[in-house]
Amino acid sequence: MLHDDEPPRTLVPFWFDPLCPWAWITSRWLLEVEKVRPVRADWRIMSLAYLNLHQRQGEGLSTEYRALMESAWASVRVCAAAAEHAGHQILDPLYTAIGTRLHNQRRRNDPTVIPEALAATNLPAALASAATTTDYDQHIIASHHEAFDEVGLDVGTPVLRVAGTALFGPVLRQAPRGEAAGKLWDGLVLLAQTDGFYELKRSRGRDVKPVFD
Repeated sequence: MLHDDEPPRTLVPFWFDPLCPWAWITSRWLLEVEKVRPVRADWRIMSLAYLNLHQRQGEGLSTEYRALMESAWASVRVCAAAAEHAGHQILDPLYTAIGTRLHNQRRRNDPTVIPEALAATNLPAALASAATTTDYDQHIIASHHEAFDEVGLDVGTPVLRVAGTALFGPVLRQAPRGEAAGKLWDGLVLLAQTDGFYELKRSRGRDVKPVFD
């Protein structure tokens, strides 16, 4: 357990799209890491819609997934609008409010998710209108490029910067808790600091589903 007299925490940039269930699980793991290691998540936005529809030009996308990507703009645009209105720090509680409803409560097609999340974080209801505008897209794209210009286009979210290195993942089926979360963090730091480390991955089976606590 960390105490007040311990060293300052290291900021860990974490790029997320609220729609992604895998990023959500990894984000909950990082919050667990905060409890047992001297780190602090630095929440930043990226866009699966921009990645898949623009950077990858929709290559190989099914009609169903393309439609999902078109709708993916909504929540990340609201996050961008909220950050402009209330400051970068609002991304922490707002992501939690949106993600809890989308993933833990399994309300991905519920139009009340964003208004509820704004209310839960004491943000103006009018910010919900950002979901259907392009006013914040350049801000989203700039934040997106901070990660993907470094990590490349053959990955998705989450992206973390660990020990100065941007990495995709870790992709987790379920978030470890307590010291188990800390040990995973230690291993990730070791990999990131290893000169020449490039990639570690295995294929995801069809039966691998995310587990939300």
